[in-house]
Amino acid sequence: MTKPTILLTRRFPPAVEARAARDYDARLRQDDTPFTAAELARAAEGAAGILCAAGDPLGANAIRQLPASVRILATFSVGTDHIALEAAKARGIAVTNTPDVLNAATAEIAMTLILMCARRAGEAERMLRDRAWTGWTPTQLMGVTLEGKRLGVLGMGRIGQTLAHMARGFGMEIHYRNRSRLPAAEERGAIYHDSDEDFLGAIDILSMHIPGGEATKGWLDAGRITLLRPGSIVVNTGRGTTVDDAALCAALHSGHLRAAGLDVFAGEPKIFEGYHNAPNVTLLPHLGSATEETRDAMGFRCLDNLDALLRRGEEPPHRVA
Repeated sequence: MTKPTILLTRRFPPAVEARAARDYDARLRQDDTPFTAAELARAAEGAAGILCAAGDPLGANAIRQLPASVRILATFSVGTDHIALEAAKARGIAVTNTPDVLNAATAEIAMTLILMCARRAGEAERMLRDRAWTGWTPTQLMGVTLEGKRLGVLGMGRIGQTLAHMARGFGMEIHYRNRSRLPAAEERGAIYHDSDEDFLGAIDILSMHIPGGEATKGWLDAGRITLLRPGSIVVNTGRGTTVDDAALCAALHSGHLRAAGLDVFAGEPKIFEGYHNAPNVTLLPHLGSATEETRDAMGFRCLDNLDALLRRGEEPPHRVA
């Protein structure tokens, strides 16, 4: 029996590529440079499925250019804001994602950023690398302890709940803002806020876990930053587009915010120029899911979706469009 043809748009973990090559006529990449829309269309000629990733050009124009052979886009991500879902629907192309396998890894990065911001670890590491440390002093790089602080989780989904579980171990009080209140068993004592004003005014640390898209673009703007208590910390491991970069930098320079930690950015891999010299900001290159275990699981989930549609003729288990 002829194996279905699939295109992998990037280099993926070895175990993922090995399974793809075993079960498909798999077109593997030798580098990670994103295709242009025209290059993607040419590379996908004759392919029934595409295993793609965040950052790939899958807007409406690119999807219109895809060959008629393409039946499914399996994205190596939970988020789908890089894909024009309506355009895919119009073409009859299924779109799937990878939920439930990166919760712990992403929450760990959020917790890492919270710790680095609270204890000024980024500044300290840079001081040592610059050979600028002249010895211990009683007031050098004093941060704040997490015990007793109020963590505000914006978007109390699976990742947000996992972070809340971790934060309780540090003695933190959990507050959250969500589209709807969670059942008590899922809240586990977390305090729900039904307005931005109450939520932002009640917390010491804001951790953002909301999806991208027009509805959330620039959510953390100058007005909402003003609602945060002086000396607050902001961490974002969700989507870079949800932050007004200029407003965040201004709040760091003014001292209204103690620190910020960012793992995601609008326009990646380029980042807002102001972050390069903003005080006490920790920047990570989108490491949220970057563990061997998680990236393998994400790739296998993509292949599970491809298998369902292309090898068994079934509905993909994680279809989003």
